[in-house]
Amino acid sequence: MAMAISTPTDTAALARLLNWLSPAYPVGAYTYSHGLERAVEDGAVRDRATLVDYVTAVLEAGAGRIDGALLAAAHRAAEAGDDAALDTVADLAAAWRGTAETALETMAQGSAFLRVTTVAWPDARLSAFARRHGNSIAHPVALGAAAAWQDVPLRATLFGFLAGFAANIVSAGVRLVPLGQTDGQLATAALLPAIEAATEAGLAADLDRLGTAAPALDLFSLRHETQYTRLFRS
Repeated sequence: MAMAISTPTDTAALARLLNWLSPAYPVGAYTYSHGLERAVEDGAVRDRATLVDYVTAVLEAGAGRIDGALLAAAHRAAEAGDDAALDTVADLAAAWRGTAETALETMAQGSAFLRVTTVAWPDARLSAFARRHGNSIAHPVALGAAAAWQDVPLRATLFGFLAGFAANIVSAGVRLVPLGQTDGQLATAALLPAIEAATEAGLAADLDRLGTAAPALDLFSLRHETQYTRLFRS
């Protein structure tokens, strides 16, 4: 069943969200493939169908599931003005990475997001949050907190983050497999149910009970570190 996505009624809030999730926002997302480069090298991803399978696995059992829950928790803590809870989420997000490259992927993008956003959309609370963590905060946590303080609704923020995350991996797949641009868009369209399900899972998640296991994805990421020819940082 299709999920109803509530969008911000405030056009200024909508503009902020669209900018923050745009491929043009300077967080460096295009430099990461989330282990896909190794999966293509090994022949595990070789066409549109296997690319969709790979991204679906990331959303259902990998970083998508964890990051969705972390973003939701950060948004709620920031909206409630609970700095202690927000700091706990930030610390958990920094620790909850299976490999060095996936840690780099989320922390580098989060730091870049903070550097730009605290200048372009200044907010004293976001600046204080960044200072408390040395400007090193996982991307979904930084985005979730910023969205809450800029009056961007949680559901729209979470759905947009997961859609952008999935689209970035698809974009890497278009270049790596390689696939045509139309195949890339077909893959993106096919992923909508998985993105909707991941959004619902993130909204319903309890961090005290949350867990995931995606050993194949972690192995692709680990083996990417020593891959002879690489285009991507993860």
